[in-house]
Amino acid sequence: MQIKTAEFLMSNQDYRNCPQDDIPEIAFIGRSNVGKSSLINMLTNNSNLAKTSSVPGKTQLINHFIIDKSWYLVDLPGFGYAKVSKTVREKFKKMLEDYILKRPNLVCLFVLVDSRIPAQKIDLEYMYWLGLNSVPFKIVFTKTDKLGVNALKKNIEDYKLSLEKYWENLPDYFITSSTTKRGKEELLDYIESIL
Repeated sequence: MQIKTAEFLMSNQDYRNCPQDDIPEIAFIGRSNVGKSSLINMLTNNSNLAKTSSVPGKTQLINHFIIDKSWYLVDLPGFGYAKVSKTVREKFKKMLEDYILKRPNLVCLFVLVDSRIPAQKIDLEYMYWLGLNSVPFKIVFTKTDKLGVNALKKNIEDYKLSLEKYWENLPDYFITSSTTKRGKEELLDYIESIL
């Protein structure tokens, strides 16, 4: 699949204010500064679509983009960002949980993890929570251009070992780089297959 058009549609804080139609949604989530906006821009061939920032926590709303006038790409706020008050963290948590559990249009959630670092407790706990709630998701390893082949292989194997403690069948995963466009075709082909 090739994306021809990608346009920003709306931002909001409440899943009930999301588009009122039955167009399928593919959502992206991950810890703050995992490279979510860069990945979205790479997939859509639009470097200005999702706002990127070197400062974690840039995305603070549920952002809907209409893709080829046939499906929504949803950019969700990062989780686990510590530099906000507990009240704000709880508000984000509720906003995300409400969207993920109550949005009927959600077809698949891509959970982004930074390939450069070992398995993080917060990522594993989030995936475990998704599994408990029967939320369909896939893992996307980001920033793979920033480390060597052996280091990447080791970190992915570490993730698999950590996940095997909780999962009988491991979630599928994709290996990506926004810089080199690695994984773009595989991700888009998978999205096309589930739409």
